[in-house]
This record gives sequence, C-alpha cells and structure tokens, in this order.
Amino acid sequence: MEDELVASGRFVRIEMRGSRSGLVRAVTIGYVDDELVPGSLLVAAGVETAWAGNLVADPACHVRTGDRAFDAIAEPLDRTDHVRAIRGLILRYGTPAEGLGRGPSFRLRPILPYEPVVPVEAAEPLEPAEPVEPAEPVEPAAPLGPTQPAE
Repeated sequence: MEDELVASGRFVRIEMRGSRSGLVRAVTIGYVDDELVPGSLLVAAGVETAWAGNLVADPACHVRTGDRAFDAIAEPLDRTDHVRAIRGLILRYGTPAEGLGRGPSFRLRPILPYEPVVPVEAAEPLEPAEPVEPAEPVEPAAPLGPTQPAE
C-alpha cells in the first residue's frame, strides 16, 4: 500500500541512516512542495518520532515520490517555515495526526550535481585560464626620510 502512495506522488518515502543502529531506515509520510526553495519538500514530525531523530543525527537522506527520486539534506526549519509547513500539510491532508507540528520539521533540499560535495580544502587548485608572464623586477623605493613618532 505504501509503495502505491509513494508512486502516486501523494506521499514521500525518506530513507535515512538510523541514529543508533546505523542501518538504512525508511518512513513514508505526507509532504508539501516548498514554494520558496524550488525542488525542496517540507515534512513535519510528531513528538518523539524516530525518523526525525535520525535526520537530526545525520541529515543525509534519499527521497522518493512519484517519478522523482533524489539525494537530499534535511534542514531543520525555523519557526516561520515550520508554521508554513504545518499549514500546508493540514491544507493538503486535512485534520492533522496527533502531535503534528509539536515535533521537528525539515526542508528536504536536493543535493544538486553542481554543488560541491567535498570541503573546499580538499578541492584541487584551479589552473589559470591563460599563462601568466612573470613580472619584471622592480627596484625598491628610496626611503622617504626619518619617521616621526605619532603624537
């Protein structure tokens, strides 16, 4: 049944690493598209929800809904975005489940191919586009005279 809900695009399946076991865990939940960050989804948890704790411990996840599938980073929402997410979920799905909005909420932001995945320090240095000719040596300037202490 859950597979059909995910395939229809009505629900999202999030696969993440378990915070205690380290094993891949999955949850199928409701979501709304994030109109402020195109391509991202907003999700919210109830109080003491294991999948939310997993995303807090390790925000890397894999997301699947309808014909979309992508790797993402789960970013905790600030208060304004949290309220917007809860409102969107209620409008989309009707009366919320008990505790919805009392737990954490997240933006599932896709990891795009052009975003750097390695830290900047580990990246290879850029090569100059054209060879640069060395500058000619310059004679040091003559001293300007004795310096006076600041008053």
